[in-house]
Amino acid sequence: MTDTETVTANGVAARYEETGGERLLTFSRDGREATVAQNAEGYAMLKVRSGPDGDELERYYGFDMALDHAAELLGVAVPDLPVPDAAADMGM
Repeated sequence: MTDTETVTANGVAARYEETGGERLLTFSRDGREATVAQNAEGYAMLKVRSGPDGDELERYYGFDMALDHAAELLGVAVPDLPVPDAAADMGM
């Protein structure tokens, strides 16, 4: 089963999904993507990727640091990233 939630704000779309043993939060803006991934159990480090299936760019313990990196990849400020409610507890 795949749980999906999508929100859009400030020109950024955010899609949260649980699939393939991972929790994925993918931000999209102007053709660019950044994904924050965590294992389905929700206790491992967060991985920032260039998209849901993209290469891992960095790992973080904190959600705030992963969001900072994602915002940088999209060229926006962290407060511009909409975070679906289901993804709000990501991070250690």
